[in-house]
Amino acid sequence: MKIEQSELKDLQAVVTLTIEPADYQDEVQKQLKQVRQKAQIPGFRPGMVPLGLVKKMYGKGVLADVLNKLVGENLQKHIEDNKLAILGDPMPNNELTPNIDMDEQDTFTFAFDIAVAPEFDAKLTGKNKLTEYKIEVTDEMVQRQAESYAARYGEYVEVDAAQEGDILRGTLTEQKEGGIVKENAILNPQYMQDKKQQKLFAKVKKGDVVTFNPMKAYGSEVEVSSMLSITKEQAEGLESDFTFEIQSITRHEAAKIDGELFAKVYGENAPKDEAEFRARIKAEIEQNMAEDSKYKFGLDAKAAILKKMEKVAFPEAFLRRWVLATNDKMTEEQLDKDFPQMLEELKWHLAKDQLLKAFGIEIQKEDVEAYAKEVARMQFMQYGMMHVEDKYLESFAQDMLKKEDQLRGIVERVAENKIYDALRGVAKIEEKAISHEEFGKLFQ
Repeated sequence: MKIEQSELKDLQAVVTLTIEPADYQDEVQKQLKQVRQKAQIPGFRPGMVPLGLVKKMYGKGVLADVLNKLVGENLQKHIEDNKLAILGDPMPNNELTPNIDMDEQDTFTFAFDIAVAPEFDAKLTGKNKLTEYKIEVTDEMVQRQAESYAARYGEYVEVDAAQEGDILRGTLTEQKEGGIVKENAILNPQYMQDKKQQKLFAKVKKGDVVTFNPMKAYGSEVEVSSMLSITKEQAEGLESDFTFEIQSITRHEAAKIDGELFAKVYGENAPKDEAEFRARIKAEIEQNMAEDSKYKFGLDAKAAILKKMEKVAFPEAFLRRWVLATNDKMTEEQLDKDFPQMLEELKWHLAKDQLLKAFGIEIQKEDVEAYAKEVARMQFMQYGMMHVEDKYLESFAQDMLKKEDQLRGIVERVAENKIYDALRGVAKIEEKAISHEEFGKLFQ
């Protein structure tokens, strides 16, 4: 087999493969014999069909399969042997590939366009300045978290007089003959959109009867239909006033900040007193702020790397052609819109690969599992579960790693974090103390 590659021009080249009879005849004969053993042709016993007839009936199909396999294997071998960092996949060059006539020719030529990655240096140096933010944890932040814990472990109590935020339960009665009556109805006036209607419930007491208009109060057919247990269509035509006889008032009271709360929050390793409780909270917030700071550092490092690459030329025409060829649903218009982001993602992918090699970074199984546990911990925290036992985090993490897309994403994050850690040793790092509010503005 003869393989030739044209000179690289604008990061593109043509690879031409010329396949001669000696390259494929033995394999074609082998496969035809295999077909002969299985062929079911009337008038012939299995395995006794004349080879000539088998070749006549199946020869072209077998030859096509053999040629496709030879082209694929040898094209890939050429890429690997020449250490070509190709972008996308080789694309058939129809202009340089002669028409194939299997009846008239025995030598076949296939041409492919390839594109290779440009040369660039993604590594940052001491000339690149990055900021490591130290987010200040204030007493106010600690107090808010302590109050959040107290609220989470509080309880609902019955009261006689209402205040803002209380839940009212009673009977709703439409003020017209044969109107709707809803017993054991629940109202939370703080969610009413109309302030005048909302004021009707200010400082009400158990046993009071309030007249109001549900549609005016909430301004939503969905809210009213749910409150009255009617359909949305019925609620759309509802204009009547209702009376609400208040039968109970429920209030959520936060737990006291004491040993009982400490035990509920931290379990067996509960703080001994309030000072230790607040110190523990502060340490937790500092840990979370450190993760936020690390995330911002990563964004800035990535931006600095991509800035170094903004003038690096890419074979954009080839890449656009490849995207359209490999995505049936992609249109030219959509590609025009998405291509700049695609190109940024490609640059970042190439930069990561280069930096992993430059820093000698390897991704170990332990790294992936540890990060998966951290992801699990953060997800539990979003649901208010601050202190999940390690065995549950481990189980949740392992379930995530069984899903290919989640595993791939976690490996990517681990690789990026290792790259950012390595960059701390080569870029110029400026540490800066910053308030939580000012830090939030950096993302605006």
